Amino acid sequence: MSYFSTRGGTVVTASQAILAGLAPNGGLYVPAMFPQVSRQWIAALAQIPYAKRAAAVLSLYLEDYTPQQIEEATAAAYSADRFDDPAIAPMRHLDSNTWLLELFHGPTLAFKDMALQLLPHLVRDAARKNGEQREISILVATSGDTGKAALEGFRDVPGTSCTVFYPKKGVSAVQQLQMTTTGGSNTRVIAVEGNFDDAQTGVKNLFASKEFADRMNASGRVLSSANSINFGRLVPQVVYYFSAYADLAASGAIACGELVNFVVPTGNFGDILAAWYAKNMGLPVHRLICASNRNNVLTDFFDTGIYSTHRVFFRTTSPSMDILVSSNLERLLYEIADRDGELVSVWMRQLKESGSYSIGDQRREELSKTFAAGCADDKQTAAEIAALYARTGCVVDTHTAVAARVLADYRYRTHDQTPAVVVSTASPYKFCADVLAALSGAESVAGLDAFACADKLEQLTGVPVPPQVRALRELPVRHTAVCAKDPASMADAVLA
Repeated sequence: MSYFSTRGGTVVTASQAILAGLAPNGGLYVPAMFPQVSRQWIAALAQIPYAKRAAAVLSLYLEDYTPQQIEEATAAAYSADRFDDPAIAPMRHLDSNTWLLELFHGPTLAFKDMALQLLPHLVRDAARKNGEQREISILVATSGDTGKAALEGFRDVPGTSCTVFYPKKGVSAVQQLQMTTTGGSNTRVIAVEGNFDDAQTGVKNLFASKEFADRMNASGRVLSSANSINFGRLVPQVVYYFSAYADLAASGAIACGELVNFVVPTGNFGDILAAWYAKNMGLPVHRLICASNRNNVLTDFFDTGIYSTHRVFFRTTSPSMDILVSSNLERLLYEIADRDGELVSVWMRQLKESGSYSIGDQRREELSKTFAAGCADDKQTAAEIAALYARTGCVVDTHTAVAARVLADYRYRTHDQTPAVVVSTASPYKFCADVLAALSGAESVAGLDAFACADKLEQLTGVPVPPQVRALRELPVRHTAVCAKDPASMADAVLA
């Protein structure tokens, strides 16, 4: 299968798309078509372990990888020693027609592990296929979770290095410690004096800079990405939507072929885009509900058809969603523009130059047939954490709570009682101070550090502190670099 740039003019293979990360013209790579699957194919997934489910989905897209390469990669990525639940992506029943899809059972306690445990294997095979002898230098901008997952995935992988930029004051204490204590001889972590959009824009500018590419080449390195702009990050995320549906059908919760809704806490739009890919392949999906925090640029986009960054940027208790420029939306735009790369280029140029673009009423109405959207502020998020715990005994993180609140509002507004799966993206212990405050009041966290909050949350709920969080107490901070948000400073930081 060939892959095209969302801005036109480029055609590559799957391995070339994964190796490059971003197209030369700044576009994102998309497949030439959506492979189609049957209900029987979906139902059969329930009979095989998660690694084989992943291989089945990936083989439909990565046609220049051999079946053996894909199976070896998925077996290594989703092994028992990397995930603390044998289901890898288990389902948790909340009430009569609502489930949690738990995606935080990997080594870094966030859904990014679902793709970033696999991506290093795909990148390494891609380099071999394409005769790439230079070091594959992975550049990442993170709003909190991608960074650690990428560092963990690429740590000490031969022939690679991984540099992560994160907003200096835009991640939780646990997220920051997870990154800055990372070992490995090929990892670097750099705090950016700005927000996530500044970090993401800076990384994109580095990918677009011929001068920077020449400097990297002179040092024997070539750029690639572990952000969800890389198709190798996106396609593994398609897997868990099929997996969740197959498990629901196998349990008798739904009949195979019955429609379901997925509710996804959304920042950079990659996670919910993967669900849309699954729907286009034949997964029986009724609505994809896009859940945002107070930075509700996507909610407004789906409501009005206008994407505008002319708004205040808020730091919230769900920091992985504190994003105003959602990069993966470009892949959806490409499809609703009837794959007109020139039109997508115009929209992206308008966004860069004026901070907004409009897709028009007709396209907005077309999107509304599949997508719904809503948002929740910090107060509503905290209330949802407390309500879910009181009602079900389930302790969720702030991002999952945003999705659960948006689902409740959506059901109240529309009376749509379609069975719904809330995508649970992180362990509550990555945001333990805010979760504890939601359950016990703000006074309960006064003067406490993240570890004391974690201990107190465990005492309150009986949910054990994950060993990954406990281990952070003893690990030395290895990464202390800070840089300005301009491209020149970020380039110098990478090359230092």
